[in-house]
Amino acid sequence: MKVLALNCGSSSVRCNLYETSAKAMEAGQERKLGGVLVDRVGEHDASLRCEAEGDTAEWTRPVADHKEAIELAVEALLERMDSHRRSRQEILAVGHRVVHGGDRFQAPVELNERVAREIEEWNELAPLHNPHNLSGYRAAREVLPQARHVAVFDTAFHQSMEPKAYLYGLPDPLWRRWRVRRYGFHGSSHRYVAWRFAELHGDTSKRYRLITCHLGNGCSMAAVEGGKSVDTSMGFTPLEGLLMGTRCGDLDAGAVLYLMAKENLTVDQMDRLLNRQSGLYGLSMASNDMRTLLELRRRGHSAAAQAVEVFCYRAKKYIGAYYAVLNGCDGVIFTGGIGENAPAVRAEICRGLDALGIQIDPDRNEQAAGKEMSIGAEGASVELWVIPTDEALVIARDTVRCLEGAA
Repeated sequence: MKVLALNCGSSSVRCNLYETSAKAMEAGQERKLGGVLVDRVGEHDASLRCEAEGDTAEWTRPVADHKEAIELAVEALLERMDSHRRSRQEILAVGHRVVHGGDRFQAPVELNERVAREIEEWNELAPLHNPHNLSGYRAAREVLPQARHVAVFDTAFHQSMEPKAYLYGLPDPLWRRWRVRRYGFHGSSHRYVAWRFAELHGDTSKRYRLITCHLGNGCSMAAVEGGKSVDTSMGFTPLEGLLMGTRCGDLDAGAVLYLMAKENLTVDQMDRLLNRQSGLYGLSMASNDMRTLLELRRRGHSAAAQAVEVFCYRAKKYIGAYYAVLNGCDGVIFTGGIGENAPAVRAEICRGLDALGIQIDPDRNEQAAGKEMSIGAEGASVELWVIPTDEALVIARDTVRCLEGAA
């Protein structure tokens, strides 16, 4: 079965095409046929990059909306395939990344308009993501009407958390009425790297206690035991937890009220401050890009250096917390744009964790720029790994499992 894994953002469309099935998954015979990123959707200078069958194509042109972007992406993929595999009619399923499913959706679900309307009820908790995810679904349904569509939720993996992990200290009737609790995000990424760690060890994830670190522009960590999430750093929204590119992460709620009063901020203005103007960007007042900040630090930019230091310290604190939650740890995994590509950040996070059995090998760490490998010191009791994430593969697999009823 050809499955398109689709991730639609506000101005981007990312899709990957797979040849897979329940039998192929079991036999390890899945194939990625290609991938496309369309960026700056809605602009006159939108860009497309397609990689398929060993061929790469790039171009720039106006792209009006998600529908046109998906249409162009599918055509770009098919053009680069063997002639006997070029029909879009062969794409029988589309898996859609949906960021927030709340506690209503705890597993992938086949999409139709009724389900889409239920998902819309959670839009206000992920206003930067869910509406665009659903826009992508409706556009893809027009482009690929023969396909069945499945929603795969970022929040689903963390629904295994117990109340002690997901409850806030709010009045019981209030949190139940408005469903204000920890949900967690990046579930497909945390799940993938936990699975991949086990596969690399010739085992199943049920044996391991892992701390998974998804570090990118958005950042989250998870404590994973026996293949299930038992705690995670993001909360009711993706704003809580680690310092991020433009999000503040953990912040005293009293500070929010204080700033709103002192600066006379509206709810929308405060939302923008916390989500778009804080984090690495806010502390450095220079950039939300870790590569830029590391270079600025090298040149002596004190605010950039402080932003990097806070970022690493916050991640280190969560490693310690989740080590306690798991009562020990078999492995710490780094993934995401920063986690996979910033050896200096990984080294700083792991520095001073020797008492937990976490020791990094400097040479291996430097070699592991964007590639899968162990970076822990010989003899350390906790393994350290860089594992590039593959959320698209998880989406494709979950789509098949949903439609075929596979375990």
